[in-house]
Amino acid sequence: MSDGPAIPAGIPVAPASGFAASMRHVRYVLAENPVTAGAFALFGAFLFLALFGPWIAPFDPLATNPDQVLQPPSAVHWFGTDQLGRDILSRVIVATGLDFGMAFAAVLLSFGIGSALGACAGYYGGWIDRVVSRMADTIMAFPLFVLAMAIVAALGNSVENIIYATAIINLPFYIRVARAEVNVRRNAGFVEAARLSGNSEARILAFHLFPNILPPVMVQISLNMGWAILNAAGLSFIGLGVRPPQPEWGIMVAEGASYMISGEWWVSFFPGVVLMLAVFCFNLLGDGLRDMIDPRRRT
Repeated sequence: MSDGPAIPAGIPVAPASGFAASMRHVRYVLAENPVTAGAFALFGAFLFLALFGPWIAPFDPLATNPDQVLQPPSAVHWFGTDQLGRDILSRVIVATGLDFGMAFAAVLLSFGIGSALGACAGYYGGWIDRVVSRMADTIMAFPLFVLAMAIVAALGNSVENIIYATAIINLPFYIRVARAEVNVRRNAGFVEAARLSGNSEARILAFHLFPNILPPVMVQISLNMGWAILNAAGLSFIGLGVRPPQPEWGIMVAEGASYMISGEWWVSFFPGVVLMLAVFCFNLLGDGLRDMIDPRRRT
């Protein structure tokens, strides 16, 4: 006696859902590459600090305490205190949200504008390609950090202007990647099939070509997140970024640099280590994201 109706021969069995297959692929990539799994775990820790940092910081990051000036790391102050008696661990935790927020906003802005311009340039060619390419070449002609300094100095050192400056200097990377990928695929077989099916040029570009250029663009996003964090910290280090007493990694490194000679190494050491780990994390995420998103790597 059978448990249920038999499936007639010749009728294919429905495959697993796309979400389940994607999750299996993600687990496979993480299991095969422990370094990628570690990078994602580190990114999750940073994301948790960025979202909940103000609530989990053990002390007020802005509260000064003259009795606790330049105290070394201890059981009470794990990262020590700075020249105003502020808890460095609390300031590092709260600064995570600001640095990640600026980097994410800048990268999202440059990704949206740069990918759209590059995709249009690669697909339509002609004068659109020439104008977009010359714009990217003009930005790349300047030292990028110097260009960011000039933009922030001209507009004022506010968080919004740091985001705009970082987005502008990152535009050429997305323009070039998107243009090259679309230019290679614009005459591919699936594009011709979509065109013969009656799809408009804009629909082909948005729904058929653009999803296929996401793997290399996602790698670029991961790298740019690290560069954007470094750019914001660098601007703050030279006095053109976030204004004190706002907790920010670059400011904290700059404030502690003058105390290294006198032996108070912890003031700049711990913010610098966290900054290094954040950039290192995003550099490692690139390959993992490519393996997860690229359809050609799915088995």
